[in-house]
Amino acid sequence: MKPIQTNAAPAAIGPYSQAISSAAGLVFVSGQLPINPETGAFPEGGVKEQTRQSLLNAKAILEEAGLGLGNVVKTTVFLADMGDFAAMNEVYSQFFTAPFPARSAVAVKTLPKGALVEIECIAEK
Repeated sequence: MKPIQTNAAPAAIGPYSQAISSAAGLVFVSGQLPINPETGAFPEGGVKEQTRQSLLNAKAILEEAGLGLGNVVKTTVFLADMGDFAAMNEVYSQFFTAPFPARSAVAVKTLPKGALVEIECIAEK
């Protein structure tokens, strides 16, 4: 396993890596909160702005690994409120093209730091 680290995404806020590259050619990107790495804060607005930031963070980590969003085979989206699904999906659809990665979207009771969304992904080299 090889850890992946970039300053273009927020630093891990616990004992985990931003991402791990496996010998099998997979990159596992940890759940990305919508933290702007330059300000350390969430973007102003709601779930759309937070979804965009979470995906930009994942994209930056993938780029550090020499990959892009086109390499993503699976995402998991965690929402604080499933009522935000359509708004999240609107922004999400701007980041991926066919063939779209497999995806799960689940509502959770709470997310770290009061986030509205967190997104993790798996990419293939």
